[in-house]
Amino acid sequence: MAVSAFLTGVGLTPFGRLPGRDSQDWQCAAAQIALDDAGLDPLRIGAVIAGYSTVSGHLMPANVVAERLGVRPEVAFGMSVGGATGLAMVAQAASLVASATAEHVLVVAGENRASGQSSTTSTKILAQVGHAHYEVPLGGTVPAYYALLASRYLWSHGLDDAALAPLPVQMREHAVATVGAHFRQPITVADVLSSRPVAEPLRLLDCCPVSDGGAAFVVSRAPTSERSLSIVGVGQGHRHQHLSALDPEDTGAARAAGAALRQAGLDLAEVDVFGIYDSFSITVAMIMEELGLAPPGRAGAYARAGAFQADGRHPLNTHGGLLSYGHSGVAGGMAHLAEVAGQLRGERGAAQVSDCEVGYVHADGGVLSAHVGVVLRKGSQP
Repeated sequence: MAVSAFLTGVGLTPFGRLPGRDSQDWQCAAAQIALDDAGLDPLRIGAVIAGYSTVSGHLMPANVVAERLGVRPEVAFGMSVGGATGLAMVAQAASLVASATAEHVLVVAGENRASGQSSTTSTKILAQVGHAHYEVPLGGTVPAYYALLASRYLWSHGLDDAALAPLPVQMREHAVATVGAHFRQPITVADVLSSRPVAEPLRLLDCCPVSDGGAAFVVSRAPTSERSLSIVGVGQGHRHQHLSALDPEDTGAARAAGAALRQAGLDLAEVDVFGIYDSFSITVAMIMEELGLAPPGRAGAYARAGAFQADGRHPLNTHGGLLSYGHSGVAGGMAHLAEVAGQLRGERGAAQVSDCEVGYVHADGGVLSAHVGVVLRKGSQP
């Protein structure tokens, strides 16, 4: 495809339990980093797209952050498709610049979910992705929904509870070397298996933490510097909303990835670095296997064998992913894109993937309900 959109600015804050900032503070902090990275004055932004915050719940999130930043956009709106929101906003931003609706689009998200909201409240709010009549009244929560998927996965492949544990161990190994990650203490498979049960078979270290933090991007019609990256493919897949309607063999992940790669004129084997949504160990296992990055039932074994290390077969979530860098709502999934951008720019130091030219980022919202894939290429040529 002809390149018509560029990732020109990247902004990512540290994640963790970091009291003192509200949702808009985190959004503005990340936005300013992205604007500085793109070398743009706020007044050059023609559109602002903001992700939802479960803490502030403002009805006009884009307008609020635009006002705080001194941006006067022609277009401003919020978006909400769960964890896929960040990449869905990037896809929409690419469409806006490709159609000449705006020259530069600011995409922003962030919240103080860890320090500004109780775990009970977070659990109750997020559980609403479940069916209002058939799932939520039975006590369903997001960990419980994914635990059901994990139980089916382990049973169908004849695996024990240790099969998924190498995945959070690998994510933590990446996070150890990543400044700003929520958790940087090394862990082992034994640590995962001995952590407290959350929703069996998932244990605490199979689940991402709740974090404070923010992320933002600037998407532009033309490069603003030699560090700008080409957005060469986007794709989406929305096959269901509720767990009770999910087809485990076709969640929509492969459809989203296939559409993005076809638009980019590439296949999966040409991708050098991956950012794959990993809210739970089962999440990343199922997505990778549906995409074909690991055979069915083998994601954990691939992690144990080193396939997802920076010098492995499929470098994956080299910042630590949601499982260790952290999960600050919509900004959590955006951190994957920020990391892949850093890899393509050659800015990751000891964690740098060699000969990195093409990256694929995948986000999931709900219970594997909403899928968005984005393909980035180094430089400004298709």
